[in-house]
Amino acid sequence: MTTHDDRIQRKIAFLVAPEGVEQVELTEPWKAIEQAGLSPVLVSTEGGRVQAFRHLNPADTFPVDITVAEADPADFDALVLPGGVANPDELRWQPGVVEFVRYFFDAGRPVASICHAPWTLIEADVVRGRRITSWPSLRTDLRNAGAEVVDEQVVICRSGPNTLISSRRPDDLPAFDSALVEHLTSVGV
Repeated sequence: MTTHDDRIQRKIAFLVAPEGVEQVELTEPWKAIEQAGLSPVLVSTEGGRVQAFRHLNPADTFPVDITVAEADPADFDALVLPGGVANPDELRWQPGVVEFVRYFFDAGRPVASICHAPWTLIEADVVRGRRITSWPSLRTDLRNAGAEVVDEQVVICRSGPNTLISSRRPDDLPAFDSALVEHLTSVGV
């Protein structure tokens, strides 16, 4: 059985762009991960600080722990992709991001995605044949990329080599956080 002391060393990557992440979609899952005894790590395409937003308004900034270029995805046990309209749109064309994201799928490691974050998953070509939910405006993009799109608060898709957890919007965060923590702690991550 995995104990709290065993889990404290487990690292969960939170991948965000330098600007545009929806603050609550970063901070609430981050807190849930910490409370579960896991170690969240903020990964971005640039060092320094990331600028979070509350919808379209600038909010707080957060220090980057490591850049995508410096990070080895093998050092992380899972990946969390927060949303925000600008965040995944920026991420999906930045060098190294697609490869970083695809690693978690190829390695069979859990990935969690909320709101607009599936844009990054589409770019990484990892949604084909997967059941997923998202913000409504992405649903056509997801269908075109081969995903089975549903309108549910939280979706846990275990098809393929890894588990993909997805939610639609900030209102879904309690269910998203609960599903994420339950999965990560039950599989010993």
